Amino acid sequence: MYLWIKAFHIMAVVTWFAGLFYLPRLFVYHAMSEDQISRDRFTVMERKLYRGIMTPSMLVTVGLGIWMLMLAPHWLQQGWLHAKLTLVVLLVIYHFICGAQLKRFASGNNQRSHVFYRWFNEAPVLVLVGVVLLVVLKPF
Repeated sequence: MYLWIKAFHIMAVVTWFAGLFYLPRLFVYHAMSEDQISRDRFTVMERKLYRGIMTPSMLVTVGLGIWMLMLAPHWLQQGWLHAKLTLVVLLVIYHFICGAQLKRFASGNNQRSHVFYRWFNEAPVLVLVGVVLLVVLKPF
């Protein structure tokens, strides 16, 4: 059973990260848009991605992760898992920051440039590198 849960956990993580990589890229284009039709289109795309794909994927990822920990609680004694869970918490915070930014765009209150979003888009990459290294290498 554990391996089935793990497989679906990995699928949910991949889906969540796809959204975490794509939404800030949409923010880049949204911040660069100059006409109302484009801004409206980006608002719809961002909302559908966040609500329809990213948030459900995040919930499934976290839920299956908790389920795996319930089946194998000994992992909680490992330092690498504590580091990984810290990165997951940071990623969840990033997810909600994306949601708040989405609301700013939707209400026409974005104050940031496309350059900011280009840098903002890199944060989940750093988390992904950390999580994968921790899970594969289990350094401590």
